[in-house]
Amino acid sequence: MSVSGIRIRIYGKVQGVGFRPFIWQLAHQLQLRGEVSNDSAGVEIRLLKPVSLDALTEQLRRDCPPLAHIDSLSVDDFIWQTAPQNFAITDSRHSRMNTQVVPDAATCPACLQDMARPTDRRFNYAFTNCTHCGPRFTLIRAMPYDRALTSMAQFRLCPACEREYYNPADRRFHAQPIACPHCGPCVSATLHHGDVLAQDEAAVAQAAMAIQAGKIVAIKGLGGFHLACDATQQAAVLRLRQRKQRPAKPLAVMLPDISWLAQCSDIHAQGRLRERLQSPAAPIVLTAKNPRSPLCAAVAPEMDEIGLMLPFTPLHHLLMQACQTPLVMTSGNANGCAPALTNETGRDQLKDIADLWLLHNRDIVQRADDSLLRVTEHGSEMLRRSRGYVPDALTLPPGFDSPYPLLALGGERKNTFCLLRGNQAILSPHFGSLTRSDIASQQQQAIAHFQQLYDCTPEITVCDAHPDAVSYCQAQRPTINRMAVFHHHAHLAACLAEHSWPLDGGRVVGLALDGLGCGEDGALWGGECLLVDYLHCEHAGGLPAVALPGGDCAARQPWRNLLAHWQAFVPDWQTRSEADTVLSHPWLPLSKAISAGINAPRASSCGRLFDAVAAALHCAPASLSWEGEAACRLETLARSAQGALHPVTLPLIHTGKQILLDLATFWRQWLNWQAAPAERAFAFHDALAQGFAALARHQARSHGVTTVALGGGVLHNRLLRQLLPHYLAPLQVLMPQQVPAGDGGLALGQAVIACARLQHPGFSLTHKDYHDKP
Repeated sequence: MSVSGIRIRIYGKVQGVGFRPFIWQLAHQLQLRGEVSNDSAGVEIRLLKPVSLDALTEQLRRDCPPLAHIDSLSVDDFIWQTAPQNFAITDSRHSRMNTQVVPDAATCPACLQDMARPTDRRFNYAFTNCTHCGPRFTLIRAMPYDRALTSMAQFRLCPACEREYYNPADRRFHAQPIACPHCGPCVSATLHHGDVLAQDEAAVAQAAMAIQAGKIVAIKGLGGFHLACDATQQAAVLRLRQRKQRPAKPLAVMLPDISWLAQCSDIHAQGRLRERLQSPAAPIVLTAKNPRSPLCAAVAPEMDEIGLMLPFTPLHHLLMQACQTPLVMTSGNANGCAPALTNETGRDQLKDIADLWLLHNRDIVQRADDSLLRVTEHGSEMLRRSRGYVPDALTLPPGFDSPYPLLALGGERKNTFCLLRGNQAILSPHFGSLTRSDIASQQQQAIAHFQQLYDCTPEITVCDAHPDAVSYCQAQRPTINRMAVFHHHAHLAACLAEHSWPLDGGRVVGLALDGLGCGEDGALWGGECLLVDYLHCEHAGGLPAVALPGGDCAARQPWRNLLAHWQAFVPDWQTRSEADTVLSHPWLPLSKAISAGINAPRASSCGRLFDAVAAALHCAPASLSWEGEAACRLETLARSAQGALHPVTLPLIHTGKQILLDLATFWRQWLNWQAAPAERAFAFHDALAQGFAALARHQARSHGVTTVALGGGVLHNRLLRQLLPHYLAPLQVLMPQQVPAGDGGLALGQAVIACARLQHPGFSLTHKDYHDKP
């Protein structure tokens, strides 16, 4: 006999986070009868009436598991063919995918207690996890999230694990990666050729001894490999740098535990820093160095910041306990190569770097680099959004609801892509530079994986408007519609989307500051003031265009940019005391090439202006070894004199419809002011911030706008992030925080611009007004 009931559908991050056992326990507390199951849309609860619905939904939202997040829920009537006698958890039901995939989560305190208890069968076990922690995204092959569809499928549960897995009252109920030493993955210490030296606890001990002896160990983790050495041993760190061909770029450091924080970081931001380090995402966090830190100078030479992290897997916890000292924990790849994901690739690719390999036999399904964010006393910002955050979906601002699924391919450097469906955007993990074929191959494999995972076939591909961009070429497929978006419009749209700026929110003034990107009429932009909304991008001024002598070489050799700037704005530059920076190089042929316009494209690049000033102050090497090195060194120098009074300005020049920043006046004043290098470095930052703020305020007044959005990789500069809002007051300032300001956020901006076009009443895929063309 049929009886009436209700059905509650819950949408959001509700699979793989202990949500069904939570519902089971809640139902027993409230003495409810019915059942709960996963499906491809989320979680479905079916209950026998009567039910106190308000009390139930309130508890659902208030007490849900720590890794869960409810986006929405719906309630409708349900007819039971047979009345349930109790409450049960039923099997997952397969249908079209519409739920969220859960990011990997750092080991929870309860699992760490299990590992520390000698009587527990998971004592010192390197793959301990539960529904509140452990791998998720990096081991999922398909949805729904069930063990058979993960890389744990090959490990059959032992009777003890099986009892936990099927016990709704156990915190490991339906924890898909559940394992113990009797049935789960194991660890091995090997040499390059695969010879096994030790296993499990002995393997960890072998790795610790190697590190203590100054050796370099390659460690297979959640979403890739790390290269580890003792961060307090200068010789070991220098050896790692030499072998990895990474002479100066700062290296991340893993602390044994949170008690080491005070020794290694500045005290002012430690409260917020603790919160981030101990979060389930467990990212690398950039923070100010403690000058009395035990870390050796080679970890982050010439920098005043350090990237810190805590152990986030049981294997890392065991290794750190054995070493009891901070370890360098840097990406496990040869310089510039795609990170290794398999044991075989790891041994082969790292054979000239590592002395020992600490491996395991659980497959990595999806790459996920360590996430990177910065914490200061003024707040936090995301620099690389990957492990622990991906693939959390971002809800689009009010008014967005894409009629078609689309794929945004992102930028050429620091690449991420974005899958957009309905009102949700799903950003990929970080990939790096697509100019390398092996990295582009990993990106293409990940795109296919995401499409399969989310059961989503994009009908439109969005790419950068530059015809030479990798994404532009990737999007040229006859079977799919392509849409092109200007680089800097995408930067600013990503910032608007992060701050939930509505689709119909109107225009804002945008400051897009970065190295290089394609703008109107094929112009190369990088220091722009724009009037933007999601549909339109109007140029309103910025830096004047300056030659890039040697093209791409200018991005690697700062002195070339100094020559170009001085040749354009400082007629007597050869008489200046700073001229030796240029005169010590073969500058004359380059000068002639600039004058003739040979291999010297013009660009209004803020990034190259930073390089020029850094070269003038001798705080950057002649050839850079990592992207952004000159700007980071200049910023570090400037912060040591923050607040210094100076006479340097960057005034505005009105040129018809546009307003340019007067670099001739800047260079004249800056060169004439013979102060300490640190004071001159700060004066540049301060004048730049004041100049762009004055330009933005002028355009805001002229167009009746009250909001300024910021974007571009230069906005990762900590000093500019402080100065710009100060000088822009009282305007509302939107600053990227949760999505990278640089190219790691481009895909989101491309996606929302494309979505806005798709929703526009006059939209046509063939209409020129909706395609940015260089």
